[in-house]
Amino acid sequence: MCIRDSPYIAKQPRLIRPANYPPNTPGSGMWTGIIQGTQVAVINLMGRVFMPPSDDPFRAADRLLESLPAEAKVRLVDIHAEATSEKVAMGWYLDGRVSAVIGTHTHVQTADERVLPQGTAYLTDVGMTGSYSGVIGMKKSDVIARFTSAIARRAEHSTDEVRICAAVLEIDEATGKTRSIVRLNLAHEQ
Repeated sequence: MCIRDSPYIAKQPRLIRPANYPPNTPGSGMWTGIIQGTQVAVINLMGRVFMPPSDDPFRAADRLLESLPAEAKVRLVDIHAEATSEKVAMGWYLDGRVSAVIGTHTHVQTADERVLPQGTAYLTDVGMTGSYSGVIGMKKSDVIARFTSAIARRAEHSTDEVRICAAVLEIDEATGKTRSIVRLNLAHEQ
């Protein structure tokens, strides 16, 4: 059974799915909570370019941000999208309204981290946590066989040369503005 078909996701408030999925989809697209005394909101959005159909992520972001209490100054947005242009547009669209817009999906970490003029940290893709000795975390032999045979097959996860990709943000808790963003790409041994 897939997690989206189970009641589990609806019972786990910290497990979020794209906020721009249809309204009857189990789960929520936003989590809010207190972390070390600071109210934090985390929003997940799915892009629409080269991705499965979904509602407008820009309007979904507007709707969720309008619903947040004023005390929730620290606001983190994960934009899960294929197209760089869509992620960059989301960063500029939300600049000054959220603390960070961090892209996910492509598995490849980009080197364009910056703080936008109104205090929003931006990174097109944070990258993956997984094996770098394969093809985006999968065994290279499985992926190459799929490309060279044109036969769809499920690839197994690779477990060699594991790395973790992340972004470290320094955020002013009083204003929600980001002071700095540092990209990390660490080997398992580090």
